[in-house]
Amino acid sequence: MVKVEIVEEKDTGASPYASSSSSRTSSSVSLSSVESDTSVDESFLDRLAALKDIVPPTTRHSIFTRVSKTASFLKRSSKFIGNIVWVVTTSALLVGLPLALTLEDEAKIVAQEKEMLEQQQGAQQMMAPSLYPTPPPDGPQPKALVPPGF
Repeated sequence: MVKVEIVEEKDTGASPYASSSSSRTSSSVSLSSVESDTSVDESFLDRLAALKDIVPPTTRHSIFTRVSKTASFLKRSSKFIGNIVWVVTTSALLVGLPLALTLEDEAKIVAQEKEMLEQQQGAQQMMAPSLYPTPPPDGPQPKALVPPGF
C-alpha cells in the first residue's frame, strides 16, 4: 500500500510557485504570481526566435542547407514539369486538333462515297431484268387485279 505524505520545503519564498496561503489545493494564486513576472510585450515570434539559441550553430546550418536544397529542388522540378505539360498541351493543340478535324472530314467523305455507291447499285438493280420471267406478249394476258366489291 502506498502512503502519501506532504513534504515541507525549507525555503518557501524562493520558488515562483510558492504561495503565502496554507492551502495546497489552490493553484490559481501561485500561477497568477508567475504570470505577473512575464513580459506582456513579448510575442510568439519573439519566443520562437529565442529558441534558436538552444540548437547549436552547426546543426542550424546543416538544417538550413538541407531545407534550402529541398526547396530549390522542388522549385526546379515543378518548373520542369510545368514546361513539359506546356509542350505537350501546345503540341496537342497545334498538331492534334487539325489532325482530328481532317480525320473527321475524311470520314464524312468516305460515308458520302459509300452512300452514292449504294444509290448507283440500287439504280442498276432497278434497271436490270427481273428475276421472275415475264410471260411472252403473244400468250394469254393475266387478268388485272380487281379489289373485292367492284
